[in-house]
Amino acid sequence: MGTLPSARALMGASLGFHIIYAAIGVGMPLMLCVAEGLALLTGREVYRDLARRWSKVVAVLLAIGAVSGTVLSFELGLLWPTFMRFAGGIIGMPFSLEGFAFFIEAIFVALYLYGWNVLSPRAHWLTSIPVVLGSAASAVCVISANAWMNTPAGFRVVDGQPVDVHVWKAFFNPAMPIEALHGTLACYVATAMAAAGIYAWALLRGDAARRQYNRAGLTLALGVAAVALPLQLVAGDISARFVANYEPAKLAAMEGLFTTTRGAPEVIGGWPDPASGKVIGGIAIPKLLSFLAYDDVNATVRGLNSFPAGTTPDPRMVHPVFDIMVGSGFLMLAALILFGVIAWRKRRVGGATASRFALLATLVAAPFGFIALESGWLTTEFGRQPWVVHGFLKTSEAVTPRGGIDVIFLLLMLVYLALTTGLLWLLLAPWQGPRWLPRAWREVGHAAHG
Repeated sequence: MGTLPSARALMGASLGFHIIYAAIGVGMPLMLCVAEGLALLTGREVYRDLARRWSKVVAVLLAIGAVSGTVLSFELGLLWPTFMRFAGGIIGMPFSLEGFAFFIEAIFVALYLYGWNVLSPRAHWLTSIPVVLGSAASAVCVISANAWMNTPAGFRVVDGQPVDVHVWKAFFNPAMPIEALHGTLACYVATAMAAAGIYAWALLRGDAARRQYNRAGLTLALGVAAVALPLQLVAGDISARFVANYEPAKLAAMEGLFTTTRGAPEVIGGWPDPASGKVIGGIAIPKLLSFLAYDDVNATVRGLNSFPAGTTPDPRMVHPVFDIMVGSGFLMLAALILFGVIAWRKRRVGGATASRFALLATLVAAPFGFIALESGWLTTEFGRQPWVVHGFLKTSEAVTPRGGIDVIFLLLMLVYLALTTGLLWLLLAPWQGPRWLPRAWREVGHAAHG
């Protein structure tokens, strides 16, 4: 690979791993906060037990997220020096604020972990709230920087350099509010659905000794998902309308729309073909795109042909991942509705033979939160190309001139794979682990199994 493809592959793969770690680090604090709150409200110790075990997951993810995030900070400077010279003084503040949010989260995670037998139950639960807020604030700060790359604001350019910088205008750029909402909700959905899948699997295995624990975990996780997912779908609709007005080229690539069309159809699936200017094999729903984007079935939607050549994203990269994101959201929604209907009819959650189909549906839907998260991120990033700062700096102009990135790419991929394997082993292994593993880490191995 050349320097540009290698740099993009390295940065993309690093972010792909980090997003998973960070999403769980954002979503799990909310779940343990809800669990301990329910313990206080209902007096049921099973919820406190869930919170105690999940707190160890939060601690592990806090450490792993910090490591992977540090790698990304080095990659920004080493792989994209021109971008950092251009944007560093503008988006430096969001990253600085993210550091403060991370430290607040880390401090209260420590208080939470060591306060189980020291603080009162109410005071201990209150220490979880800054963890929830700190993790969410970290996500918002990082998303703000990414949103600025899509809708740059808060500066002027003179002789190719940004001047008259207003950092708060840059922070609260046009895309920031909706991207922050959309991204944070995605973390909650992905984490809750993954946890639900773990407890659904435990119930399907028929672990009678921990049936109450697994039922409580499944109920809580599905409850969080049932609140967050509909909100996420609404946020996604608002985001699409925002893209239609502020990033029309991205919308055209997302929908595989090559030609400006009045009363544009929504095309589901298929493969965009630039040669023919059509989406091959897609299912077209007449005028739906115009309605979804502008609330008017006869509205005109700009196609890729209306933009200068070389300034638009490749629909072959954007349209498929956009469809995966949307499809994943509706698949999870269908699983939640199915489980809710069956649970309402049976007046209980999970475990019974009559509910096995609902548990299987939950298990199948469990990974699609992270699939939607990753594909949504790819939609955003591919949809901004060929720009790294939309309208101001192209990706090809921002990359380092140095070579040799291929070797670094392979080495870091081995590191990330080892890190992820170790994480899954700690979180999912139904056994204590080898004796040489520290006792605290071996206990984390039971976090998902009670």
